[in-house]
Amino acid sequence: MSSKKTYGHPYASGLKKQSASTDTGSILFWILSIFTLIFLFWSPFQKALFNGNSFDFERPIYSSFVWSAIILILMVIFAYYRWTFSHLSDALSIAVWLIPITYLISLFGAGSHYYAVNMLYIQTMYVIFLLLAYFLAKSELGASILKNGFMISAYVIVWFGMFNWIGNKASIFAWVKWFAVDMRGGNIYQDAVMTDANGLRLTSVFQYANSYAAFLIAVLLCAVFLILSSKKWITAGIHGLMVVPIIISFFLTLSRGALVILPVVLLLVLPFLKPYRQVLYIVHLIVSFGLSLAILTKITDLGIEINKSFNANLSISGWLTLLLVSLINAVIAALIQKFAAEWLSSKMERFEKSKFAYVAIPVAALVVGAIGIFVLFSDLGFTKLLPDNIRTRIENINFQQHSVLERGTFYKDAMKLFVDYPILGAGGGAWPALYEKYQNNPYVSRQAHNFFLQYLVEVGLVGFLVLLLILATIVYVYIRNYRKQVQDTKDRRFIFYIIMISLLVHSMIDFDLSYVYLGILLFLSLGVMMSRDEIEIKGGWKESIAKYKWAYPSVLLVLSLVLFFNAVQALTANSLFSNAMAAANSNKNITEIFAPLDKALKQRPEHPDYAGYKIDILLQAYNQTKDDNWYNQAMALIKETRAKEPNNRNLLEKEIMALNAKNQIPQALELVTKEIANYPWDITLYEDNISMNFNLGNDADAAKNTQARDQYYNAAFETYNKVQERVKLLASLPKEQMQGRDFGLTKNMGFALGQIDYMRGKYAEAESFLKFGLTDQFDDQVNKQMTRWYLADLQKQGKNDQALYDKLIAKDPKEKDQIAALLNAKF
Repeated sequence: MSSKKTYGHPYASGLKKQSASTDTGSILFWILSIFTLIFLFWSPFQKALFNGNSFDFERPIYSSFVWSAIILILMVIFAYYRWTFSHLSDALSIAVWLIPITYLISLFGAGSHYYAVNMLYIQTMYVIFLLLAYFLAKSELGASILKNGFMISAYVIVWFGMFNWIGNKASIFAWVKWFAVDMRGGNIYQDAVMTDANGLRLTSVFQYANSYAAFLIAVLLCAVFLILSSKKWITAGIHGLMVVPIIISFFLTLSRGALVILPVVLLLVLPFLKPYRQVLYIVHLIVSFGLSLAILTKITDLGIEINKSFNANLSISGWLTLLLVSLINAVIAALIQKFAAEWLSSKMERFEKSKFAYVAIPVAALVVGAIGIFVLFSDLGFTKLLPDNIRTRIENINFQQHSVLERGTFYKDAMKLFVDYPILGAGGGAWPALYEKYQNNPYVSRQAHNFFLQYLVEVGLVGFLVLLLILATIVYVYIRNYRKQVQDTKDRRFIFYIIMISLLVHSMIDFDLSYVYLGILLFLSLGVMMSRDEIEIKGGWKESIAKYKWAYPSVLLVLSLVLFFNAVQALTANSLFSNAMAAANSNKNITEIFAPLDKALKQRPEHPDYAGYKIDILLQAYNQTKDDNWYNQAMALIKETRAKEPNNRNLLEKEIMALNAKNQIPQALELVTKEIANYPWDITLYEDNISMNFNLGNDADAAKNTQARDQYYNAAFETYNKVQERVKLLASLPKEQMQGRDFGLTKNMGFALGQIDYMRGKYAEAESFLKFGLTDQFDDQVNKQMTRWYLADLQKQGKNDQALYDKLIAKDPKEKDQIAALLNAKF
């Protein structure tokens, strides 16, 4: 009898091996496996399930939530027969529920109830997928299914991106259109290739280049590992074939952050490999990068040309070049594995026994890499070998570039938010709900560009520590068991460590994990990593819990049913709202529009998009009919929804609009003045404040109430002074950093303030306001009136702008009398 120990919970004994066979032969095992495979192929083409915190993005997420709830029900059945409480991973399978629990707790003080509920759903999905991977990957077959499923689906995403880059957008979308997210009648996947200030960038299914680059880091390092761990030359060749298009795609994203992160992740991967494998890993990367760089310029340039205007010859040339070089790389990869791997292993056998063998090569690679970076940026000009757009991006990598400075600002602002909600956080979606209150300058970013900081502000220190503790424990379980496992067991699960570390490291500089697909990949990987556990739980309480092992599946059963009904409710409400919009677009009457809309609101009363849509229709009905019933309904819905969504800017705008519709200007002014503190860089609120103070001052003047008039006029200038104070703050920004939205004196503000100064006899001061943004386009009534006041103001000072005066009179001769009236008016 062999004395060799079989590592990996739960199959360390003959009895448990028999259990493994039963698991993999059960119908539940195959249902769960098939669902996982379908999900891995379906979810990326739903814009990678991006959580955009609005109706437009939520349907695929809610669909995923429904299926997750069903999967949890199936896993409960599985757990009743298979779950035990004997190893540390079993305890972790319970502890992971603390993650959504912390989101549930933070819901009660959330900055946005809608965002927080959605994040609770998403975090629950993450835990379900972690448990799904945990149960499936306990068997070697399950681990293989997950590994191969991810890699094949990832390769599909890579080829999908290349088809879009080389001009075959419509043809490749036709293959996936039947299950991909609706592109609103388009025959291509929108923004799979997109243009921004940096040029044309490849985004594939993500519609965001940086997150695609993060995904490609994981796929690249997994593919290279699978080359050197393959036992068959054909398998090594298949993965070798894919490495070149992955690297080409990586460069085409133009992601500077990913270029910086790639070597960091590589250094976190290499120490897990035997030294001879480390050498092979680096050799494969060098060969693949060398071949990729040889054709990068051609693929880049033809892609840019094809995306301007399709050219069949260029497209064919691009495909032939890419496929030929990929095939060459596949052959080289297979030859290296067939002839060099075993030889290198025997040559390095003695070296592997040395104390620092596993870190020596990564350290050497770090030194060589540092030298390489120096050479790359030196006067030798190696970057000139790259395409212009990629070379420019690489040469601009420094800590003073605008993207670095802006991220630094996001991080500081996130810490300001955290200080106000330190213990339990401000709920899921805290950053998009509240960032405008804490921002340093008027940027627009509904993402903090750092997963850990965004997580910190959502669930506070308590939730953040829970996450870190769970991550650290899973990594500990993985590493401790990894050291004991046989090579095949290690190899079957190692790519999930690569995925985990790639996503977590890159998410420190970007919002990758706002893509629910990537978040699910992360938690799937964590589940696989903890699936083969030899760390036994010790102590008397182990037996006590074991007696009641049915309790955990029972709790999960109740939870799964609650989740299922909530998921179906959310998805049904989404469908009803879509029906309401379709009815409105078909010019149906208000009753037919409200029928599905009211049902949607009944199911999701806190939903700001559903409520906002109904409010708009109610206010339109009021403006057309002046029936107070419509107005009262609108105001009641505004108050009800804003009670749950006090930080929703769109709802605030609707309340201001509603108050103005009833000419309740004092109430609107009070609201705007109060909300400036929550949106200190929103220039429209300052503009509204000044305009309302001006109009109320005019009303007071007409009523002969000079005290009230002066109070309103003075308040307008106090608001303007606040604007000027903030403008001075913007001047202190580094010159490389963009300020974001425009902030400062606007034309409407200038017109109101100029009129006040004119009426007060401050003609010189009025001139600077009245000429701000002034043009000779007199079809614009505001511009026409502003010109009238400006010309009158000049005459008050003994000045004139004859050319502008002549143009105005030529456009409207009556303006001559209007200007004369202003000159003779007594204020």
